[in-house]
Amino acid sequence: VQLQASGGGLVQPGGSLRLSCAAASGFSLDASSIGWFRQAPGKEREGISCIRRGDGITWYAESVKGRFTISRDNAKNTLYLQMNNLKPEDTAVYYCAAEGICSKLGSIYPEEYDYWGQGTQVTVSS
Repeated sequence: VQLQASGGGLVQPGGSLRLSCAAASGFSLDASSIGWFRQAPGKEREGISCIRRGDGITWYAESVKGRFTISRDNAKNTLYLQMNNLKPEDTAVYYCAAEGICSKLGSIYPEEYDYWGQGTQVTVSS
């Protein structure tokens, strides 16, 4: 399974970015639970959001809740992460991952996901 993450960049605090995660043909994102993770320098990779296959239930980490929105465009076979009101502490490499566990009740962890995109850098700085 190939996942291609894109959309990162440099943005000022309070700004917005939309990340995309496109899946290669032959793999349907709506048939898989998909997660977004991020890893800041010197820190462990953390799960920040996911969307569950089928019913589309979503989960967000407290650190991004109310600012980030995960969505899925089945026709384009693409996952999105809309990030608003960005803060310097959001600076990290962001990854999408597929074939994992997603529940609105709990966190997600890297070891639960089987396939990963290459990551896209998000830098929030003035």
